[in-house]
Amino acid sequence: MKKFSFLFFLMIAMVLAACGSGGSEESSASGGSESLVFGTGGTSGTYYPIGGALKPIFEESDQIDNVTVESTGASVANIQNIQDGLNQMAVIMSDVGFDAVEGQGQFDGNAVDVQAMAGMYQNVVQVVALEDSNIQSIEDLKGKKVGVGKVGSGVEQSAKKVLEAVGITYDDLSKVTHTGYADSVQEMKNGNLDAAFFTSGVPNSNITDLMQQNDITFVEIKGDTADALMEKYPFYKSYTIEAGDEARYNLENPVETVGIQNMIIVSSDLSEDVVYDMTKRYYEYLGTEEVSVGALKQLGRDEIAKGLIAPLHPGAEKFYEEQGILE
Repeated sequence: MKKFSFLFFLMIAMVLAACGSGGSEESSASGGSESLVFGTGGTSGTYYPIGGALKPIFEESDQIDNVTVESTGASVANIQNIQDGLNQMAVIMSDVGFDAVEGQGQFDGNAVDVQAMAGMYQNVVQVVALEDSNIQSIEDLKGKKVGVGKVGSGVEQSAKKVLEAVGITYDDLSKVTHTGYADSVQEMKNGNLDAAFFTSGVPNSNITDLMQQNDITFVEIKGDTADALMEKYPFYKSYTIEAGDEARYNLENPVETVGIQNMIIVSSDLSEDVVYDMTKRYYEYLGTEEVSVGALKQLGRDEIAKGLIAPLHPGAEKFYEEQGILE
């Protein structure tokens, strides 16, 4: 009797399992809604609030169940998480994306299939010098005391590339400090640094703080220096900090420099329909008054598909072709 009961319940369990399996396959075949993890950056940075602002926009899609905004170690971690299937979309800097696509730098020998959905604002290379240091050009940094950002940071990578463009190495500087933004400013206030590199959005609050107590000069990156950078490193783009903009240092004269574009990337595993719909919603959102994060206002929506260093996901490419805004 016990043996019969055991066999009876075993048969029932097998039937239920088969039904459950069939239901799952049917749901998958019909292309049910997606649950996405959106990799951003630290909670105090710009990437994280961007994720928070876009979460409800994407969740309006019938094809998306929910979006989880995840704080991460930013660009490198986000690419690795997408590669490992932990994130389905993320925000990254183009220089890191370029290295991933090319299989170089931190991705040496491990090229990644990075697919872009849209471009965003630029992290602008801002070189600031004390006015009495007589630094007017990047070449003038030779023999000076310069803050180049923390070791291995995006700031230091930019500093090295900019110096390289004019034939300067650390050995040509009288002093090099690997200081973050706040410490670089404090060292300049104390007279221990003549200049420092900042690679960030505009304005940088640390530069604004320095300007309140010290006369400074923005050292331009333009002409042959900018051309050399952009030719060797295609992720750089020209950028002008306009004069008379109270929200951007309220400068007397415009400052020409370069920037590194940020962009949204998505997993190649996402379907064309899902990415098409997200791209469409992102584009439409940028055309409204609802944009709450200032960084998302810094690139016109008809420019978001241009100059990207990674190939577009087929869903994004389809939408941009329909809009006629591809290069």
